[in-house]
Amino acid sequence: MINAAKLLADLKRLRKVLDADLRATHAAGAQRDAVQAEWREAFDLGRTRDTFEAFLDGAFDQAVVHWILGCVFLRFLEDNLLVDRPFLSGAGERLDLAKERQQAHFRARPHDSDTEYLLATFAEAARLPALSGLYDPAHNPLFRLPLSGDAAMALIRFFREVLPETGELMHDFTNPEWDTRFLGDLYQDLSEEARKRYALLQTPEFVEPWILDGHWSRRSENSGMSG
Repeated sequence: MINAAKLLADLKRLRKVLDADLRATHAAGAQRDAVQAEWREAFDLGRTRDTFEAFLDGAFDQAVVHWILGCVFLRFLEDNLLVDRPFLSGAGERLDLAKERQQAHFRARPHDSDTEYLLATFAEAARLPALSGLYDPAHNPLFRLPLSGDAAMALIRFFREVLPETGELMHDFTNPEWDTRFLGDLYQDLSEEARKRYALLQTPEFVEPWILDGHWSRRSENSGMSG
């Protein structure tokens, strides 16, 4: 089962490591130049009034959070047996299968790093039904600023860490109801940029049925408000 509090605490620590890596890796280079070109276009068209430094901070924030969430979502699919063969990790023999999958990748592409392995994994996941949009390079910020090989290795290792006393995975993503609400909570709590810029807060659970049942629409009609 998902221990949301521990998962968030551990991912916050990992996030700091990955964020530092991204900033060091892209202190200069083509990816940083591409972000600057994007900022210049947005600035000239009046879509932003941020300085380039502030815009770049936001790009780093979005990239690191999406690298993490991209892996978290795969782990959810794996532990709930929504994919036959695990990509990253899993309980028992499924962890061995995930490691074998990675080893096979490196046998075929010996010069790749763990970054290329994760990108190849995301590309393969994108071929599954309903996942193409999630791992679309045109829309997912992780593709804009790749992690270094060492940081990607740390990200993979995080999801394979086991409890020494039991040998069980540190983080189990099993959920019999396939409830993915925790993903929204993670995004909200990991991304300072999303909270500040978009006032991102997930709708409380007790409010959701009220909205879905149409109470908001009926009340808006009665009060003369537009939806």
